[in-house]
Amino acid sequence: MALKVYRPTSPGRRGMTGSTFEEITKSKPEKSLLLPLKKKAGRNSQGRITVRHRGGGAKRMLRIIDFKRDKVGVPGRVAAIEYDPNRSANIALIYYADGEKRYILAPSGLNVGDSIKSGQDAEVKLGNTLPLKSIPSGTLIHNIELNRGRGGQLVRSAGDAAQLMVKEGEYALVRLPSGEMRRIRSECLATIGQIGNVDHQNIKLGKAGRKRWLGWRPTVRGSAMNPRDHPHGGGEGRSPIGRPGPKTPWGKPALGYRTRKAKASDKLIVKRRGK
Repeated sequence: MALKVYRPTSPGRRGMTGSTFEEITKSKPEKSLLLPLKKKAGRNSQGRITVRHRGGGAKRMLRIIDFKRDKVGVPGRVAAIEYDPNRSANIALIYYADGEKRYILAPSGLNVGDSIKSGQDAEVKLGNTLPLKSIPSGTLIHNIELNRGRGGQLVRSAGDAAQLMVKEGEYALVRLPSGEMRRIRSECLATIGQIGNVDHQNIKLGKAGRKRWLGWRPTVRGSAMNPRDHPHGGGEGRSPIGRPGPKTPWGKPALGYRTRKAKASDKLIVKRRGK
């Protein structure tokens, strides 16, 4: 999907880019696949803010996405490619042969009228979902399951694609977009192809108001606060941090500090992401 550049009629417009929505074929969502979406403003079930700087933003409806792709053996036809305000990727409306309608993540190159299918006997074709053991090595995949039947949890953002490297008995080795190499059980499902809306990462918002439409509130620098509010606060004028290394508002190291908790699945990671 290409990007459009705006004429610099104001400082906010200068350098601003947006999507041309060339792939979008339908502007109104399917009513039967919508649910109301209540804003949380970064608060958890106890009402405490667990994610800062969230709130406001445009009103949205939730699109019910089929991450499980469990319509095994039932062919479906792509009826439309739609915009989803709740994710970076576009979504495809599928009409199945038995009359059911579902949304799936739209891979790059999937067009209206194309047919898709799920199951072990499905063809290795764009948009089809198969177990990893049925997919040839080297294939680009997305919407990958970590546990069979739970639905796709990995590689779901715009432009993302993982690569199936090799299959070894009960496990398949997959290279994720982050560079991490991970073993995943070979009966887990994955969808063929790269997710569409590839140019999403190149969009430049251009002005603060457009960030507010997305539900993000302003972020105040720690150095602009008082010492009681942030470890970087206080001092005369623009003072240095005054302690070893930058800190979070709660005094934890802000750079290079590992926060990932040990998980049982860590033993399946062959190579960590990064350098």
